[in-house]
Amino acid sequence: MARRDVSELADRLARDAETVCRHYLSAGRREGRYWLVGDVRNTPGRSMFVRLKDSAKGPAGKWTDAATGEHGDLLDVIRESCGLIDFKDVADEARSFLSMPHPEPEPEESRSRPPRSSAPAGSPEASRRLFAMAQPIERTLVETYLRNRGITALHGTGSLRFHPRCYYRPDEHSPTETWPAMIASVTDLSGHLTGAHRTWLDPRGFTEATLGKAPIDTPRRAMGDLLGHAVRFGVAGEVMAAGEGIETMLSLRCVLPSMPMVAALSAAHLSAILFPDTLRRLYIARDDDPAGDGAMATLIDRAQEAGIEAIVISPRLGDFNEDIRLLGIDALRAASRVQIAAQDVARFMELAA
Repeated sequence: MARRDVSELADRLARDAETVCRHYLSAGRREGRYWLVGDVRNTPGRSMFVRLKDSAKGPAGKWTDAATGEHGDLLDVIRESCGLIDFKDVADEARSFLSMPHPEPEPEESRSRPPRSSAPAGSPEASRRLFAMAQPIERTLVETYLRNRGITALHGTGSLRFHPRCYYRPDEHSPTETWPAMIASVTDLSGHLTGAHRTWLDPRGFTEATLGKAPIDTPRRAMGDLLGHAVRFGVAGEVMAAGEGIETMLSLRCVLPSMPMVAALSAAHLSAILFPDTLRRLYIARDDDPAGDGAMATLIDRAQEAGIEAIVISPRLGDFNEDIRLLGIDALRAASRVQIAAQDVARFMELAA
């Protein structure tokens, strides 16, 4: 993109800086001639200020984060708040916001080098940035989505966040779309974030056809370093439950609220999860399908080789979320009670009794 075009985009955004801030920095608020927010990734707070009007101190649209020393213009705000990597995507988003036409592609030899990307697309660093830009799930569409799926135990869900405008591209030849999304952090055994999982949500709400997921071809995608790692709920000690889906494990957690659990995100990744050194008993939350059976068999073998007792918990329907939605929490509690060790009923099921 030519330098002139970049400057024109930045100038157009600066002319309506407050509207830009209200859209992309919605966690902040206006105070006088400035928009105050926590940082350029839309974290609540007051350390970053955006100039809304031209003044003797500088032009509108420029911002500075007093806590970190970061500074930039409104194109930087769009890039960081939306989690974009390629500048073309930033420009496309800015034009969409401004209702400007998209330019014709330039010849390869005339394209200037895009700005340095701070994180390769799909990398662990990009995952960390995306998770940092999202917000807690309380009183958001994520909380509504989970409750509509019968999940009421939302304590200790710091691994889940909400992004109001998470980017989705069906394929490399399609335009970028934005949908609200549940963002889940994938971490290793030490709690270091290695990846992220996105579940795009339908802002219109829950239907039995979509179960609240966005009406797109692939409403779930993962990024980063996933093998061996998982989305974690609680800190594993001697006992832990592991399964595939986030909603599956959160459903089981409704009847075993104090048992640490992990969601590996797929059958293949479930079979490869790493075991904490402290683990002595592993509950395998099985999905009732061939892939789930294969993961269960592999995980049982690996656990036994490591000297870990493996116990399979099976749903009555396809998975535990189907059980809690269609059969109810009392039926799920009763079915789970007879499948776990007697000592763990009192230890982990007492809060649900």
